[in-house]
Amino acid sequence: QVQLAEAGGGSVQAGGSLRLSCSASSFTYSSNCRGWFRQAPGKEREMVAEIYTVGGSKYYAPSVKGRFTISRDGADVNTVYLRMSSLKPEDTAMYYCAAVGCRPDGSINWPPHGEHEFNYWGQGTQVTVSS
Repeated sequence: QVQLAEAGGGSVQAGGSLRLSCSASSFTYSSNCRGWFRQAPGKEREMVAEIYTVGGSKYYAPSVKGRFTISRDGADVNTVYLRMSSLKPEDTAMYYCAAVGCRPDGSINWPPHGEHEFNYWGQGTQVTVSS
């Protein structure tokens, strides 16, 4: 069982930046793909960015591409980050980290398609962007 913990949320003005972190309790091939999702009040949860931590491949939602960067910690394989820049009020949401095992070592093809493919979830961290 992998436990995920997010950190780094907070309140920021539009145009500002935040960096979220997601730490896993352990590294296994069942969590080698990580995703960041977000859910705003009254809206469905949506994928923001994904990373294959073994090979480094990345995928972004069109709404954040060019503004957000997902990365892995070079020294700590259990940690991934989401750097968010040029934040907009519409980025306000609860942000969740998720993990799943991607092939060849896991069961899911890269990139994962949808939250239903992720096995492990963090509790979330709130991001609020004011205008």
